[in-house]
Amino acid sequence: MIEERHLLALRKIHDRLQGSSVEWAVTGSLGMVLQGMDLPVQDIDIQTDEDGAYEIERCLAEFVIVPVLYKASERMRSRLGKLEIEGIQVEVIGAIQKRLPDGTWEQPVQIAAHRRLVEVEGRAIPVLSLEYEYEAYRLMGRIDRAEMLRKWLEKQKDDPQA
Repeated sequence: MIEERHLLALRKIHDRLQGSSVEWAVTGSLGMVLQGMDLPVQDIDIQTDEDGAYEIERCLAEFVIVPVLYKASERMRSRLGKLEIEGIQVEVIGAIQKRLPDGTWEQPVQIAAHRRLVEVEGRAIPVLSLEYEYEAYRLMGRIDRAEMLRKWLEKQKDDPQA
């Protein structure tokens, strides 16, 4: 179940980005819940490319609490910004790259290649596919979340009505 304030924030994001050239998708727990999984949703994570991160920041300027900046860790690097909409923290993640097992960096994620649309209150909301999310969490070393996704995907394959 998604709280009303999450839906209000998602509506604002969608409506502001509607008609823009930004390739974006909801990821993380909200993206999973929008595709049928049962998880608690704390915040909203939006994935895009580098230009998209800055464009989202412009389109939602009055909600910015941390501007989009380059951020890197041992396992990931991206452009990262934070917004607050309807009291919900929204992370904007642009041009995310994950470190591969051989130590090199993968190419920035091509959002359109992994995106699917789900209908929410008459709006077509882009989300990252659960198959992609599984691989991404696995590469990030978030094994518990990856395993949860794997089990859910297998259950859906065995019983699509589940």
